[in-house]
This record gives sequence, structure tokens and C-alpha cells, in this order.
Amino acid sequence: MANFQYTALDAKGEQTTGSMPASSEADAIQQLRAQGLYPTQVVEEGKGSLAAGKSKGKAKAKTKSRGKKLPKNGKVGKIKPKVLMLFTRQLATLIDAGLPLLRGLTVLGKQEPNPALSFTLNSLAESVQSGATFSESLAQHPKIFNKLFVNMVKAGELGGVLEVVLTRLAEYMEKAEKLKNKIVSAMVYPLIVLFIAMGILTFLMLFIVPKFKEMFADEGGAQLPLISRMVFGFSDNMLARPFILPNAVWIFLVLGGIFVLGKLWANTPGGRAGLDAFKLKLPVFGDLTKKSAISRFSRTLGTLVTSGVPILQALTITRDTAGNVVVSKAIENVHDAVKEGESIVTPLQAASDIFPSMVISMVDVGEETGQLPEMLLKVADVYDDEVDNAVTAMTSILEPIMIVFLALVVGTIVFALFLPLIKMIQNVDGA
Repeated sequence: MANFQYTALDAKGEQTTGSMPASSEADAIQQLRAQGLYPTQVVEEGKGSLAAGKSKGKAKAKTKSRGKKLPKNGKVGKIKPKVLMLFTRQLATLIDAGLPLLRGLTVLGKQEPNPALSFTLNSLAESVQSGATFSESLAQHPKIFNKLFVNMVKAGELGGVLEVVLTRLAEYMEKAEKLKNKIVSAMVYPLIVLFIAMGILTFLMLFIVPKFKEMFADEGGAQLPLISRMVFGFSDNMLARPFILPNAVWIFLVLGGIFVLGKLWANTPGGRAGLDAFKLKLPVFGDLTKKSAISRFSRTLGTLVTSGVPILQALTITRDTAGNVVVSKAIENVHDAVKEGESIVTPLQAASDIFPSMVISMVDVGEETGQLPEMLLKVADVYDDEVDNAVTAMTSILEPIMIVFLALVVGTIVFALFLPLIKMIQNVDGA
């Protein structure tokens, strides 16, 4: 049995060097891991030496910002959900493989290409090394790690299943981002077509229609068809220059002003509540919004309770991350009822305009059988599929409608321009 020199990190991230007898290098690594150490270098005596600069005894691992530096403005930029999800999954994999938390944060901080996240990871590593828990360190960065993230990590720390909770978090963020992208794609398509239609309409009215009007000037306005006179009149109004700028510019300025005022109004408590209630009542998009809200509620609450977060705290976090004031109010009523000792089902029934009977029944069964988290996650999966089907159906319906709308806008203007020309040709042939 030979002696092996080793360098390893303990659970606190402190570096230790020493030697131990073992039958092989693999046996030495296994013994070190059994002692709660993560070996970074193992060398048999007489066949090599440890890397220079590694002193025996204990020395604190350096975790100070070797990654990307803090941006010049001194603020950490916004981190995209996809980047945060990838970091969460990577950290879960490293911890599951036996790497200490501190070491995992240091490794990910060094290789992270995103400057904001790299700086944040190095800051987390320094905080953990100074003695703070991982959840306490995450709470110092509320703009990046929300209450859902922090509380799930805290539950994972208390239960000793941090890697499991991080994996659940990554899966949750992945599904939430996928659902969000589906809804955005359904909303963006008609807006893009509408923007193109407005652009074409503006171009025709400002540049093409005036040219045709000059051609028909000698014909006399009264002899032109009604539709042509309407199009030429609309073009004249857009080209008119009250207060120096053309009417076309004023139209866009007014629309821009309405949009800005709408955004400011939506940021007020009353405006946000009114807008969220309006979203739920829209003919087609309202049903889609409601289904996505139910899916988000079910998945968030189910993930939190499964991870060991107390039900009242889980409901508070779910309320804060609901994304809709009306839904948040309904969840708050559920929280108050549970706090008084009632079941979840009763306040959900009171909000039946938001939560369908199928959801209420499944939650009721989950409570009775003691499988509420599993049932909530099943509800989330069902409504994810519902949203997916609704988006697919909506897109298939909207595509031909928007194409026909675009064709009508352009076709009407072209018809108005060429109808007088056709009549002129007919008059010439008749003469």
C-alpha cells in the first residue's frame, strides 16, 4: 500500500493538503470523499509532487472576483431567465456530483460569459465564504433572485436536498419561460401584421397617392369615383401641415403619447388592476391569459410545497409572482382562509370566475388524499397543454384573418387609384 499526497477542499471551501495510505489513486479519492472532502489533486509519493504554491495545512480558497468585473456604471445588468435557468441547472449538477457549494459557485463564476451573472456569482461565493447561508446570500440580490428562488433554496438547505431543489427550480424556470414564449408569439404576430399594414398605408398615402392625384387633376374631382375621392382626401389630410409638421407625423406623435400615458397609468395600482381585469375579459386573448395564470399559480405553488416550503409562505410567494393583480387578489383570499384554518378549496370556489371547476375538484382531491403538490403540478401540466393548443389554434385562425386584412387595406387603395384610370381608358376607346 502506497502513500498518496493530496490537495482537497472541505464543505466550507477551505483547502487542505496532506498524505494518506491507499491501494490506488481511485481508492485515495474514494477515502477523501468519504471524509467529506473534494479532492482537486492526488499524487502518489515518489511519482510526482503537488503543484507549486499549495502549502500544507489549511488555506482559504480565493474567491474574489476573478471573473468579469462590475460594469462601468456600477450596476449589475438584468439577467435573462434563460441564463439564470442554465446557471441553476449547472449548479445543481455540480453539487449532485459532490462538489462543495463554494467551489461550485467559484467555478461557475470564472467560466460565466455574462458579466452581470459572473460578478453576482463571485459576490455570492464571497458571502458564503464569510459564513452566510446560500439563501441569505441570494436574498442580497433581489433584482436577480426573486422570493420564489430564495425560499426554495432555503427549503433545500434545511432539508439537505439543495441539488434536488435547484433541479426543480431549473425545470420550473424552463417551463415558465416556454409558456411565456408561446403567449408572446401569439400576441406578437397580429401586432407585426398591423404595424406592416400601417407602414404600407402611410407610404402609399404620402408618396404614391399624390402622384396619381396629379394625373387625374385635369379630370375634375366630381368625375372621380367616390372611393377615389375618399382616398385622395385622406391623403391630402395626411399631407396637410398644421403647426409646421404634416398630419401624418402628428398622428404618430399622438399614438406615441397615448402609449406612454397608458404605460404610466398601468404602473399605478388602480391602472394595473383595471388593465389586468380587462386582459381576463378579452374575447379571445382573455381565455389564453386566464389559462396561463392558472398554470403559473399551480406550478409555482406545487413546486414550492414539494420543495418543503410551508403552505402559507408558499401562497404568499405565489401571490407575489402571479403576474396579474386579479389572480393575486384571489390567491390572497386563499392565504387568509388557510391562515384561519380553512381548506384551499373554499376560497377557490369563491373565485370560480378565475379558477374552473376542474381545477377546484383536482385541488380538493389532492387535499383529501394528501397529494396536493402532485395534483397542483398535474394541473399545471394540463393547462400548459391547454395554452399550447390555444396558441396553435389562435395562430392558425389569425394568420388568414391578418393576411385578408392586409390585402383589403392595400387592395382598397390600389382599386381606388386604378378605377379612374380604367374609366379613362374606356372613355378613350369609346371615342
